[in-house]
Amino acid sequence: MSAKQYFSSGTQWEANVGYSRAIRVGNIVEVSGTVAVDDSGRVVGKDDPYTQTRFALQKIEDALKHVGAELKDVIRTRLFVADINMWQAVGKAHGEFFKEIKPATTMVEISRLIGLDFLIEIEATAVITE
Repeated sequence: MSAKQYFSSGTQWEANVGYSRAIRVGNIVEVSGTVAVDDSGRVVGKDDPYTQTRFALQKIEDALKHVGAELKDVIRTRLFVADINMWQAVGKAHGEFFKEIKPATTMVEISRLIGLDFLIEIEATAVITE
């Protein structure tokens, strides 16, 4: 059995809720749902789904690096959007990160995210093959 490697970004939510930003077991990495909030707790890109998506994906990329993975290792993303009519802006940002990688992906509209200013939350799964 492989040891678990955890990465915490140090937010209050991780401590209060009891989760890690990312966890690696063997060559598999799971990144928790990620929203566009900076280290001080401020929403980045209020009312801008493109900016929020880019920021969340940058946070995911950073979390992957902390456990020895890269974006190229991502095999699946899950995008939860507050309004499916934003799909083009969200898709454009996702495509800028994953155009060549082409992970399996899902985008669904949900009734609400944890903060009213959050327009998108993204999860990622990676498998390290090299």
